[in-house]
Amino acid sequence: MDFFDSIFGYGGIVETVGNFCIDAVESTGMVIEKIGDSVVDTVANGADFVEQNPIKSTVIAAAAIASGGAGIAFSGQIASAFGATGVLGASSTGTAISSLSGAALESASLAALGGGATAAGGGGMAAGTVVVGSGCTAAGTASVTGVIGGINA
Repeated sequence: MDFFDSIFGYGGIVETVGNFCIDAVESTGMVIEKIGDSVVDTVANGADFVEQNPIKSTVIAAAAIASGGAGIAFSGQIASAFGATGVLGASSTGTAISSLSGAALESASLAALGGGATAAGGGGMAAGTVVVGSGCTAAGTASVTGVIGGINA
């Protein structure tokens, strides 16, 4: 087998790579199908829960909205608490966030939680506010769901 045949001929590199790509696409299709089926099942189960437990569902939704709203309203203070402990590292200027105070601590902490300053390619303070709000929403929902589940146990 000469060089040209080893690349383009039967059993050559091009055929091998092509077969690999075809297998990868088929496998990806099967994974996507399984994920889709799982999502449909999850949504159906969630709809059944809401239908069978309207009061519990309303309480959980209210807790999610309230905790998310509180998280967004107090995102600066929450982020500052994390920043003051030193877990967020340094700001975009290189200054340790834990050494800052006041508005600088709040801004740097939110930016760090948002993936960095917007000038450095991160999401900045806005993304940090979303991160804090999302975390509070998840925590509030989980805690209320746990309490409701514990009541039924």
